[in-house]
Amino acid sequence: MALSDPTRRAIFEALPQAPRAVGELAEITGVTSSAVSQHLRVLREARLVMMRPEGNRRLYSLDPRGLGDARDYLDQFWPSALAAYAAALQTARTDGRV
Repeated sequence: MALSDPTRRAIFEALPQAPRAVGELAEITGVTSSAVSQHLRVLREARLVMMRPEGNRRLYSLDPRGLGDARDYLDQFWPSALAAYAAALQTARTDGRV
């Protein structure tokens, strides 16, 4: 998965505040601009970030299409996660732990 790498996660997590250039992301993450560019390529291929040119810079921001896909995927797990939580809470109450 594209977000399994800690540097890619840091890049991804830096983008909700504002679109950022590669140099800014390199400063934030403490890796080279070249490394940031390689990570951004992976994130773009996963449709998690998008790029728009602005003058001689390229600004990167979150891609709502990929985020929507990820949200849709994760939403399928909520019913079973909530049911498991409710069952664990009921067991804890029955055992007198809550």
